[in-house]
Amino acid sequence: MFAIPIAKTRGAKVFATASTTNQDFLKELGADVPIDYKTQKFEEIVKDVDVVVDCVGGETMTRSYPIVKKDGILVSLVDRPDQAQLDKYGIRGTSLIVKPNGEQLVQIGKLIDQKKIKIVISDTYPLTDAAKAETKADTGHAHGKIVLKIRDEPK
Repeated sequence: MFAIPIAKTRGAKVFATASTTNQDFLKELGADVPIDYKTQKFEEIVKDVDVVVDCVGGETMTRSYPIVKKDGILVSLVDRPDQAQLDKYGIRGTSLIVKPNGEQLVQIGKLIDQKKIKIVISDTYPLTDAAKAETKADTGHAHGKIVLKIRDEPK
């Protein structure tokens, strides 16, 4: 959800995949070319890109190697890219492991304040319902962030 607007602030043309029901959501986030993975194969639409950010892994990653241009990079949020495939296509690859970084969080906060990144909240749960929130997150179908509310707002 943050990758699209951050890429847009850097001047990228963004191709993004989601199900049929989430195509408008991709546009709302700033995707230039929303792709319906239920009816379209992204590798038939996307060619010679500088960067692929893979959030799915498995077959999706395998189908991503050929669309990255030579010397481009495939970044996976879920799997380690296969070195043999990277070498075959002349591309780089890495797994992204998030490390807390105060300076980067300040930069993201500024983008949020400037309305360049929109925070979309799917559901809000009281802390006592954290298990329900986790169950919702595990479905992979939250349309935005899931928020745990620590305490009620003062009246």
